Amino acid sequence: MKKHLSPTKQAQQQQKQPPPADVPVAPGGEVTVQQLNELLSNGSGCYSLPTQHFNEVFPRIYIGNAPGNVPQQPGRFVAQNAMRLQKLGVTHVLNLAEGTSFMHVNTSVEFYTGTGITYHGIKANDTVQFNISAFFEEGADFIDKALTHNNGKGKVYVHCREGYSRSPTMVVAYLMLRHRMDARLAVATVRQKREIGPNDGFLRQLCQLNEKLAKEGKLNGESCFRGGLPSKCRGLSWMSTSIPPEFRLFVPHIIILLNKRPRGMFA
Repeated sequence: MKKHLSPTKQAQQQQKQPPPADVPVAPGGEVTVQQLNELLSNGSGCYSLPTQHFNEVFPRIYIGNAPGNVPQQPGRFVAQNAMRLQKLGVTHVLNLAEGTSFMHVNTSVEFYTGTGITYHGIKANDTVQFNISAFFEEGADFIDKALTHNNGKGKVYVHCREGYSRSPTMVVAYLMLRHRMDARLAVATVRQKREIGPNDGFLRQLCQLNEKLAKEGKLNGESCFRGGLPSKCRGLSWMSTSIPPEFRLFVPHIIILLNKRPRGMFA
């Protein structure tokens, strides 16, 4: 069970930087659940809940919440507010919590009929036992389709119930699969823009994906984490050429965070 900050303490930390990505790397470049959790939590091991209903975590990719199948204030949540989505320029919606239970969001293709928004649903449960990795490629394909829509001007709103565990996990997997990011960089990228806290089962599956992609040579940044960040990794030359130019503006800040670690940590 993840420990969360009280609203008061969380408000006090709003002026602080996101958790620094300065966790040690296991032998052989392996990524562990502990490393990812340290990226997501503060120094005391506590996690912050989202402070916004949605955030743009990568160019034209939004992560947000939805009301779930319980009464809520009208118009409060973006996922079921077609007018708000249209004002944001959202062309596609990916629901990682499709279903009818309390912890799911009961939307469908029919819900968005006439809005010009393309919908796709995945019936994922937010439990450590759920195999969300079975949907990584499916979700990544849909996000790709969204971003290439309208000559590369499409926008996608990826949500679950809280925009905290299921949907961030999918976006992290997308960054790994399509932008060749190491799991740590992908997690740090999303956490930079939104408070997230995937459950440990999901983090373990991201670690397994990282291992698989690393063995296949499909992670541009993977070697940059072995034994620290070599000089060639301090710039952007190692980044995937598919990363949009507008995102590269804040990549150096993430790299600086990744370099802020005690001397000798990787000896």
